[in-house]
Amino acid sequence: MTINPEEYADHVAALVQAIPADPELDRAADLFTKALTAGGVIQAFGSGHSEAVAMEIAGRAGGLVPTNRLALRDIVLHGDAPRAELDRYDLERDPAVARTILDLAPVQPHDLFVIISNSGVNGVVVELATLVKERGHDLIAITSRAHSDAVPSRHPSGRRLADLADVVLDNRAPYGDAVLPLPGGGAVGAVSTITSALLAQLVVARTVRNLLDAGETPPVYLSANVPEGDAHNLRLEALYAGRIRRGA
Repeated sequence: MTINPEEYADHVAALVQAIPADPELDRAADLFTKALTAGGVIQAFGSGHSEAVAMEIAGRAGGLVPTNRLALRDIVLHGDAPRAELDRYDLERDPAVARTILDLAPVQPHDLFVIISNSGVNGVVVELATLVKERGHDLIAITSRAHSDAVPSRHPSGRRLADLADVVLDNRAPYGDAVLPLPGGGAVGAVSTITSALLAQLVVARTVRNLLDAGETPPVYLSANVPEGDAHNLRLEALYAGRIRRGA
């Protein structure tokens, strides 16, 4: 038995074709639009590879300016935790870390949260989702229904990220994430980062459409690598001074 790498592209192509039809995308875009028109910021969090999807939402060319990325390392960069904390293998499983991340964040009442987790069961993401809802924020989850439903929660409540979100965007990754079976077990070719990034970009595009249809000018980044990019971006970022972090 061997694998056919071209089958990976076929799997991804099928998902890319199917995902835009998800009706939850419009519901997510409506929550984005609601937050932005109320002066809110989109707060995005993902740990591990899911942080790449948070980066699709916060602070990139063609994306929305009023966005902020939360991360595990915030407990060191913006808090007083020692650097060694980031080396803990179980850091993303510790619910207590979520409260620290949230308490250190520049959050205001109209902010919307997007939490990305393929499994949706680790302590940090479930606790963060719990706190976000307790504090009255709307919450969008990007997760794998197939994987999350197949594994037990690692949070003391027994809940999963999808149980707490107002809108759940299913990245359609299979259990275990990878799609090409290997001889003797396991698989290669993970898809969740690709499909989750697609979901994030589709929500942003639909939000921009909503704003344009309402006669508003969307606050969208230009690439910093075009001549007018820096001036344009800095002007828009100044409108959200102290509320959005850029950099590490």
